[in-house]
Amino acid sequence: MDVTPDLVRHLADLSRLELDEAEIERIIPELRSLLAYFESLDELELEGLEELVRPIDSENVLRADEPTPGLEQAEALTLAPEREDGFFKLPRVVEEGR
Repeated sequence: MDVTPDLVRHLADLSRLELDEAEIERIIPELRSLLAYFESLDELELEGLEELVRPIDSENVLRADEPTPGLEQAEALTLAPEREDGFFKLPRVVEEGR
C-alpha cells in the first residue's frame, strides 16, 4: 500500500484530526516505515512455533464484581458544573431538525 497525501488526509478525516500540509508531509515517511515493519512481520516463518506466553505470570488482578450502592441524584449533581431541574446540563451536540 502506498501512503499518499490523499490517504493521510482521509485517515485524518476519519480520525477527526486537523492536519496542515507540513504535518501531512511529516507523517507520510512515518506511516511508510510503520507499514514496512508490519509487512516484514509477514515474512517471518512461524510454522511450528508455540503460541506466545506472557513473560510474567499474572492472575486476574481485578477486584471482585460486587454490587454497591451508587450515588444519590442530589449527591451526583453536586459534582456537575451546571445543572437544571435536577439533571446535568450539557451543551447541545445535535442540531434541531435532525
